Amino acid sequence: MYIPSEGRYDKIKYNRCGKSGLMLPAISLGLWHNFGRVDVLENSRAMVKHAFDLGITHFDLANNYGPPYGSAEETMGYILKHDLSSYRDELIISSKAGYDMWPGPYGNWGSRKYLTASIDQSLKRMGLEYVDIFYHHRPDPDTPLEETMDALHDIVKSGKAIYAGISNYPADLTKKAEQILKSMGTHCLIHQPKYSMFERWIEDGLIKVLSEEGIGSIVFSPLAQGLLTDKYLKGIPHDSRAAKPTGFLKPEQVTDEKIKKVAKLNKMAADRGQSLAQMALAWVLRHNEVTSALIGTSKMEQIDDAVKALDNLSFSNDELKRIDNILAG
Repeated sequence: MYIPSEGRYDKIKYNRCGKSGLMLPAISLGLWHNFGRVDVLENSRAMVKHAFDLGITHFDLANNYGPPYGSAEETMGYILKHDLSSYRDELIISSKAGYDMWPGPYGNWGSRKYLTASIDQSLKRMGLEYVDIFYHHRPDPDTPLEETMDALHDIVKSGKAIYAGISNYPADLTKKAEQILKSMGTHCLIHQPKYSMFERWIEDGLIKVLSEEGIGSIVFSPLAQGLLTDKYLKGIPHDSRAAKPTGFLKPEQVTDEKIKKVAKLNKMAADRGQSLAQMALAWVLRHNEVTSALIGTSKMEQIDDAVKALDNLSFSNDELKRIDNILAG
């Protein structure tokens, strides 16, 4: 029987999520990759337990994570049942809906029909009565925002989720979504945007909105699918995301230009006494508005490496300028 480390809450930093009572670990574990039915269950299981031993209490999913769709939630359901059922109240489990999930007009985007069916399916796959956070995964250009937010509000009021969140929303829609939710008595707790040294769009208005509205954030792909590590400095390893047919990082994205920048960043990280992955995580966490950085891992050692990033989160102005110059070059 699994018994977690007694000192797990002494090993990680927790940050308040916007203007709320919820604290999240500065590093959270995402189940986007390496937790589907195509992956080795015992490795997935070992990584979740190891993360919890380190004080990582937040596990992030979506209805279509796998592959195949839904299988990451099934894996999490297995782990919850066999390892973590006694610790449910110590966990933050999140899920999302908004991307393609099942055939036909009701298995995608942001209608009340889709979101209502999705939360029920996700709960069934994970064997849960509720998730802690339920997100709308992306803006729907055709469904009225009021309908989508009303569905999130009702999911929270029904007890199927404790908090509502949004993901991939631009600054203007984030502000409007929060205004709609607030008018119904529900706060948008958190925003999940893509953010890394190679993907900086949130700096152009979204961070300001998050601060003004008291919304926390958890950034995904802070390591740019592994590009912001030393993994690709000597080519594409056979066990990397870029080498997998099911991965989202494609070989053509591992360009010579990016690798030259990565090599310079790697040298700078070494000067700071960090791995490149650790520096990249510290860099996204430098904003007060970034509550947590969401990591995806295939090995337990990668979780250890990520948590060690929290040992050095500070940057001098000169260091930040040096990073900007490398990225611009």
